[in-house]
Order: sequence, then structure tokens, then C-alpha cells
Amino acid sequence: MVGIAYGIIGDLGEAEDVVQEAWLRLSRTEGVVDVTGWLVVATSRLALDVMRSARKRREDYVGPWLPEPVVSTEEGPEDRVTLADSVNMAMLVVLETLSPAERTAFVLHEVFGMPFTEIAEVVGRTPASVRQLASRARKHVRERSPRFDADPARQREVATAFLAACDGGDVEVMLRLLDPDVVLLSDGGGIVRAARRPVVGADKVARFLAGIRAKWPTRELRPVVVNGFSGFVMVHGDNLVAVYSLTVADGRVTAINAVLHPTKLARASTLIIKEK
Repeated sequence: MVGIAYGIIGDLGEAEDVVQEAWLRLSRTEGVVDVTGWLVVATSRLALDVMRSARKRREDYVGPWLPEPVVSTEEGPEDRVTLADSVNMAMLVVLETLSPAERTAFVLHEVFGMPFTEIAEVVGRTPASVRQLASRARKHVRERSPRFDADPARQREVATAFLAACDGGDVEVMLRLLDPDVVLLSDGGGIVRAARRPVVGADKVARFLAGIRAKWPTRELRPVVVNGFSGFVMVHGDNLVAVYSLTVADGRVTAINAVLHPTKLARASTLIIKEK
């Protein structure tokens, strides 16, 4: 249920609030036979309502808006199950360009396998209309999503080498590991300094990251798993400064999403600082 709400909203805190509200509503509802089915529909409806209200706030957001990262320090089987490839950070960024109804239809059908008849209950449309929504969303996502290697070992290999290059500020090595068309998005929300426009191209991204390292040479860079994919964090003392998620394809980094917004880092910070 949290996975469904997170996929629709992109904010883990709001997703957990939605699930809690769904459980509260279930406790006040009598005669529910299929509890799981009822909760899934209720959670999806509540998440869709939150997404609709959040759309305007995100349009007025300062700089790129990125989802709250889900960070773990090890890549175990649970990471691959609960945060499947379809909800990695790069995918969630693309989902932001869909309408709330399209996004809901895509997440419920493509990621969680819900039939169109049930999704129709959630979005308040006919099954045929929902099928069209999902088809448009699927085409849009396919066209805009960066490619990625499905092999976790290959992802880790490239991410480890790239992290070492970032740590040393080695532009030449970064250039060899970056796709020529790589895009870096940086979310500071106007609260902390971040690039307010996408950084596009291997040369610009490499020099941007090298500049950050030169400015803060003593900050620690540490490998982590971000939404099931390899990434790394930047730590300064007892403060988590940034979470970087990497998308890897054909042995190169094709997308980098950097979350610096302090509110979005609060949950990850608890884990990272605890294990320091």
C-alpha cells in the first residue's frame, strides 16, 4: 500500500499518511469482505486526491522537483521487491510529467498489475477510458525514460567507479563514465543552493560535480542504494547533505538525480547517520 501511494505521489511521508488514513477509514466501515482489495482502492483514491492538490504546488516549486529518495545501505532482495525498477528515481521523474489520472493508471496497471475495472473505481472513469489513459502514459514513459541496465552487479560496478571519480574530482574519469547526453537534476527547493536548471551533457555534468567536490573536499561520499538502484550520499559531520541516484545503461551513467532538500532527506538522514 505504501508502494502504491509512493508511486502515485512521490513523497514517502505523504504516502504513509495516506495509508494510515485508509486504515482509519477501514476501521469505520462495516461489511468489508475483501479487505486487501478495499484498502488498495481506498489508498489509491486518497493518493490520487493528494497528487491532484500537489500538482499546483509543484508547478510553483523553485528549481526541479524530485521525489523523496528511499535509501538503504545494502542491496538485499527486499530492495528489489519493494522498490522495483519501475519506481526508480529516473522513472518517478518522468511520472511527474503525466497528469494525476495518467500517473495513477500507469502505476496501478504497469507496476502493480491491477485490472482496468478496478482502476476505473479509483479514477472515476470507465474501464475503456482507463485503458486509454494507461496506453498514453505507457507511450509517454517509454519515450522519455532513460535506458538502464537491469543487472544490479553492472550498476554497482559503474556506480562504484563513478563515485571514486567524484570523490577525487577526476573530470577525465567521470567523462569516460558519463553518457554524452547525461542529464543531472538537482532539488534544493529554494532552501539550499542547487542548480535550478537541468545540467545537460557529460562535460558540463563532470565539471559541475568536480566543482562541488573542490568546494567541499572534506565531505564524505558513501555508496548507498536509492530506490533499488545504486547511488551515493554526501555527509558532512552528522548531517546528510545530499542523496545522488544514478541511472546506468551500457556501462555509462545516463541520469543523475540529486536531492538536497532538507525535508526530503530527513528519513534517509536517520539511517545514514545512525550507521556512520
